[in-house]
This record gives sequence, C-alpha cells and structure tokens, in this order.
Amino acid sequence: MNLASIIDAHDSDNVALIGRRRSTTYGELRAQVAACRGGLAELGIGDGDRVALLLGNSRRFVVSYLAILGRGAIAVPLNPTSPAPEVRDQINAVGAKAVVLDQVSSPMWSNLERAAVPTIEVEIKTDGTDGGPGSPMAFDDLISADPVDIVDVDPDHLAALLFTSGTAGSPKAAMLTHDNLLSNIDQASGSSAQVNETDVIFGLLPAFHIMGLNVVLGMGLLRGATIVLVQRFDPATAVQTIVDRQVTVLPGAPGVWKAFAHFDELDPDTFASVRVALSGAARLPVTVAETMRDRFGVIIREGYGLTEASPIVTTMVGSEVRFGSVGRALGGVEVRLVNADGDALVGDVGEIWVRGRNVFAGYWQDPDATADVINDDGWLMTGDMATTDDDGYLYLVDRSKDLIIVSGFNVYPAEVEEILMTHPDVLEAGVVGVAHPNTGEAVKAFVVTTADSDLDEDALVDYSHDRLARYKCPSKIIFVDELPRNTHGKLVRRNLDESLRVGA
Repeated sequence: MNLASIIDAHDSDNVALIGRRRSTTYGELRAQVAACRGGLAELGIGDGDRVALLLGNSRRFVVSYLAILGRGAIAVPLNPTSPAPEVRDQINAVGAKAVVLDQVSSPMWSNLERAAVPTIEVEIKTDGTDGGPGSPMAFDDLISADPVDIVDVDPDHLAALLFTSGTAGSPKAAMLTHDNLLSNIDQASGSSAQVNETDVIFGLLPAFHIMGLNVVLGMGLLRGATIVLVQRFDPATAVQTIVDRQVTVLPGAPGVWKAFAHFDELDPDTFASVRVALSGAARLPVTVAETMRDRFGVIIREGYGLTEASPIVTTMVGSEVRFGSVGRALGGVEVRLVNADGDALVGDVGEIWVRGRNVFAGYWQDPDATADVINDDGWLMTGDMATTDDDGYLYLVDRSKDLIIVSGFNVYPAEVEEILMTHPDVLEAGVVGVAHPNTGEAVKAFVVTTADSDLDEDALVDYSHDRLARYKCPSKIIFVDELPRNTHGKLVRRNLDESLRVGA
C-alpha cells in the first residue's frame, strides 16, 4: 500500500487542483508526482528520509507531498511563515535530509547558516531564488526527471511528522502512518461530510495543519474532487472565489466563519452552492453558527479531532445538527469519557479517550511523552474534557490542563469565554486562572470588544453574574487589542498577560 496512490483511479481529464488561476487535471497531477518521485530518487531521497515542506497551499505542495510519500520517505510539513529559530529547531528535531521552499519561506531560510541545520543535504526552491544552507536546485527541474513507480510500504510505515500545536507544552512531532491517514479518511466516509468527484472544495485550511493535510487534501484527492488552493484568507476575496468557483464543500476554522457571519454586505444567497459546511480546529461559538444559518441558510457541522488522531474523532452524522456539539464518534473510532470514577455518566465531565486505526504511532523519538498519552490498551488520552448527552453527542468543555479550581469547584475557561462572547460588544474572550489567597484560584478574563464599544469592566462582570454561578465569574477583566493565537487559530491561554492590555 501507499497513501500516495489516492490520485491513481480518477479520470485524467477531471480537474484536481485550482491555484493561482491555473487548473491541474488528475492526469497532469499524476505525471508531475511521478516525475517528482524520479527527481527525489536521483537526489538519493528514499525510505525513511525526512523531507521538510515549507510551502503554502499550492500545487507544488501537493506534488511534493505525494512524491515524498511515494518514495517511502516521510513528509514534514512546517509553517512557511514561522520564524527561523522555530524552523531550525523543528528541522533538527526530526533530522530532515531535504527541504522544499517557496517565496514566503525563502527569505527566512536564507538567514539560516548551514551549520544551524546540519542534516539538510538538499534544498529545493520553487521560486528560482538562490542562497540558503543547502545545495539548491529548482523545483521545475525536479519534476522534469524520468518518472519512477510508487514504492510499496507496510501500513505502519511512517508517512508524515506533524508538530502538534503546543497548546499543552512544547510542540512535539506526531508520527502518522500511511494506515493512520488512510483509515481516518475511510472512517469519515460514512459522515455527512462525504465528498465525491463532483465536489469543489475550498482549500483554505493550511496544508501544514492536519485538518488541511488529511481532511482537505487527503479526502478530496481520494474522492476525486476539485480542490481550490487558497494561500491566505481575505473575506471579500474568499467570497468571490466561493461564488465564482461554485464551491460545494467549505471547511473553515471558527475565525473564518465569524468573518463571514459579520460580513454585512453579503447577499443572502452568497453561499447557495455550498452543500457541506465544516468547522474544526477550535470551538465554534453557537452565536456564529446561528448567524450563518439565519443569514445564509448555511448549517455548519462542527467536529472534533486532533493531530494525534489523524485528525477526525467526531462529527455530525446524519441530518440532525446540534449547535454547540461536535457530533458523534466516526464509525471505527471508539470514544470514552473518563474521570476519577471511571467512565463518566451522561452529563458528567470526563477526559476524551480515543482508540482506533487512526490513532498515531507516538511522538518522534520520545517514548516517555508517547507513554504519557497512549495507555497499554491503546487508548489515546487527549487531555480534552467533554460531556455527552443521551444520544451520544459530544460537547467539549475544555482541556484538563486549563482547569481552574475556585474554592474546590471546577471552572472550565471555555464555558466562561462562551458566556462573555454572548455580549453584543464582545468579539473574543480568553480566560485563565490566577492565584488567590482565599479561594486558591480566581477567574481572570481578557476581552476584545467591538471598535465602537464603551463597555467597561463592571458592566461585563455584572453581565457574567446574571449568567454564571458566582464562583465561575471573572474577578478581573482586562480589555486587550487581540488575543494570542497559534498558527491554527487556537487560543494560547498561557500567553495571556497584562502586556496585552489596550494601549500597552
């Protein structure tokens, strides 16, 4: 088997990719990937070699990714906009032999000295520029090589190393096998997000993120759909693309949906072509989902997943959508909620445990960290907290490590954040626990308001008192210009501090 074969069965004339106003058919894509495999072979890149991808969402990313897998090598997608020290550390952590660069990452890369990334032997540039720590060659030369066949690999052969977002500590490289990635696509095939060859997918989610890599690219290419590759998000441009390309599948992070929901100039039929609307990577505010439904008739299906699960664990299955829930477990994926008493009862909070073929092989060269999250029975202990209802729908509460304990009572920051964001003047909210001499911890909130708001701390505290138990209410609210988020749009609570204060 080899995951790279997902493009082999489709009609050669069907369009696989659209990017920068250029269409690539499945026939053209297969030819370019085969030639790229040949180019990698000539460079001595093969079984088990790690190849870093510092590319935005582009045809070259897709070709490189599939060619790397097809050689039996291991793809390491990295954020092309990351600072040089972070990229250096990640490349050194996995011992990458080669790197593929684009015009966004090349300036950063040229500032690295060769001694900083000693394992890099080959540098492949897609923009024609020179310089950098490796032996440079042009991507167009790479795909002009004589084609070679796909290498057959075992199901447990590593396909990709993806660095986790680091919301619970320093990022680690998650090992994902060919079977992990392929099985999760198959597991999702019975969900309402089923994709077929007539679909046009909006490819905005970054390919260096597992949702962009396996939900957008993996699922889309396996099903023979057309993927519109989008490098960056601008609401007006995105809407124009959705209308012009008649996009039918629209996956997005909550920030994307919030931008659409508050885009006042849009017509009610703007999203008329959209058949499936998906949200993931972070919690989607119910108010945003309701606004998209009421304004545009778009029903957003929220799901839950994580890099270590390749990524989808739950999603909305069937016609019923329950806002605020992330759906039910995919077929072939086992989910448990576990607390101090064992399996949590319906309505009680428990940690999400996951088991299935989609669960990753562990963290790269870190058996201790792996043992901390996968127990002897193969359960992935996610650190995420949730409840379920009688029908098995999952409702996220928060990460266990973000838990605030006030006078012995558990406070989950996400619950407080969601209540604060129901205030019409609040755009975003982040909540953390701070030391308190009497209660052990107290709740502190950081809030971003609308541009014309005159909301003050006392008024927002009173607002929370009317909607939350007293121990859950913020004792201090700081108004800030923006909240710290990682590259995937997730709130990084550990970076919330007074320096964010408006005007600081």
